[in-house]
Amino acid sequence: MDDEYTDGFREPCSQCSAVDWGVSDEGCFYCKSCHNVIERTREVEDRAVTPSSGRISTVSRTPRTKQPEGGRQWMVCEGFQMILRNQASALVQLGVSPRFKDDVLCQLWRLYLQKTGQAYTRQPVRSSQFKLRFPDSGSDSATDWSGFSTADTNGDSMTPSTVRSDADSSDWSLASGPLDAVCYRVRRLKRSRGLMGMRRTLALLHLALVWSREPLTLSDLLRLVSDGHVPYINAHQDLPREMRLQGPGALIFRAEKVPPHQEVHKEAESLIEVLQLPAFPPITCQSVLHPALLSLRYLTDLNLPDELHPWVCRLMGVAGMADETQLTCNRLTHPALPRYDLQAAALIIVTMKLLFGLDDHTEWSGGGGHPDTSGGVFDLRAWYRLLQVALTRAQQRKERRTARKQWKTDRLLSANKKERIVMMKKKRVADQVRLCFEKLSSRPAGIERVAPSSFRFCWGDEEGADGPSLHLKTLDGVVTLNQDVQTPLNATYWHPALRRCKARSCSSHYAEVEPTLPRSFVWLLQLFCFLLGVAPAILYEEVLTVERRVFSRRSRSRGGSRTRLQHRRIPGATS
Repeated sequence: MDDEYTDGFREPCSQCSAVDWGVSDEGCFYCKSCHNVIERTREVEDRAVTPSSGRISTVSRTPRTKQPEGGRQWMVCEGFQMILRNQASALVQLGVSPRFKDDVLCQLWRLYLQKTGQAYTRQPVRSSQFKLRFPDSGSDSATDWSGFSTADTNGDSMTPSTVRSDADSSDWSLASGPLDAVCYRVRRLKRSRGLMGMRRTLALLHLALVWSREPLTLSDLLRLVSDGHVPYINAHQDLPREMRLQGPGALIFRAEKVPPHQEVHKEAESLIEVLQLPAFPPITCQSVLHPALLSLRYLTDLNLPDELHPWVCRLMGVAGMADETQLTCNRLTHPALPRYDLQAAALIIVTMKLLFGLDDHTEWSGGGGHPDTSGGVFDLRAWYRLLQVALTRAQQRKERRTARKQWKTDRLLSANKKERIVMMKKKRVADQVRLCFEKLSSRPAGIERVAPSSFRFCWGDEEGADGPSLHLKTLDGVVTLNQDVQTPLNATYWHPALRRCKARSCSSHYAEVEPTLPRSFVWLLQLFCFLLGVAPAILYEEVLTVERRVFSRRSRSRGGSRTRLQHRRIPGATS
């Protein structure tokens, strides 16, 4: 019966690409393969006008008028699976190998579902009755709403009384969302089973990229997410409409800001324990994630001379950071996941401290601060002025893009009907204000899409460059030959106290020591923080880690105040 209405319609389904259409009782076309309903109706015979004419009238294209009240039944892991698929597809379109999506990320996702008991097991964790059995409890108990938290959604928190009243007032909250949403809203159960969150999707992507040894660090991934090239903010809007996102369960997929570098890295390390992964493939010197190649990329991006790279590699060897065992994550022997981007940046910073001093005196009075008359020697003062101008412009561009970015989506997420009504009113007002500003301003609302790039700056003589290239400059002003060995002219090296703190009871001391640090060092630290999109305290701790490796034999018994800088004699220095 349906063939006579669908015979002339041969367009593939947008969800599964199948060409197998049927007609529902309401006259709407739907895919027999995936049951996707489209905005097309069948042609009906209108016999009420003229009985003898037999005229056929076509009903115009209109939005769907009827849907199942609760949508189809679905689980939370299905929503995260579709979000991960869209994120992986975006990375593949940006140049990542298709093997990353099919052979690595897909296998990690299946392993995650099995380890957390959500799939590929005889007794999957599902609860259509919305009752839970806690791991340390012998009897079924009702949901503990006091443990509800929206911390992983980066959204506004809700009180337990609000959730309880919304759940009891109507069938809006629970029946219209995913079946197992309650498992994700109980903090105790979510932590014990390692359930997925929006932040963990990025952590899983990062693990898959490291496993595939793709040339994308965690800072690169977060920058692609921030620029909108990888879906994360409002990623729920790409979910099918039959997956109803209403009620408290919808808040699981809410993400209103890009998570910081440190939080995603911690989530990745916790996922390694949940998945119980074996040793990762080794990071060799040919891999782009190796500090030797990654530091060369950062030197190029910051317009530093190429002659600085051999010094970075020499420091890498002294610190013992060129060893594959130190760069490869192994849950048994080396459980910490290396932060490749921060390691490469810290190596460059320590190298520049070694050659230029960066104590607010040596870099300006020594060879790095004198103007070059020949034009072939690297001048630190000229480089600083050039980078300061480029950095200011880049920060202003970033602030403008952030201010003009559209953060809200048409598919709103709300915990109850009352909140949804308020959100819709606010959205209408915001749209009206945006249209008014669009008419008053010379530019349309929104931001122009930035082409993805691994570099923040562009150096050269072409149009649009941030300034002339300094890559071919030499380091003759700060380096000399001493017995046929290149030796820095700088004779001393300063550093803060290198004694370690207890990881659980002590955090970063950057805020405490920052007023006592040289301003040139702080500026260089902030430059790399802008390049990588990390907080200065995190990069500062990585610099201390490299310095501990370099001075490990001499600093084990040395204490001292953290706010007091210490100086060391550089072996082989000529002055």
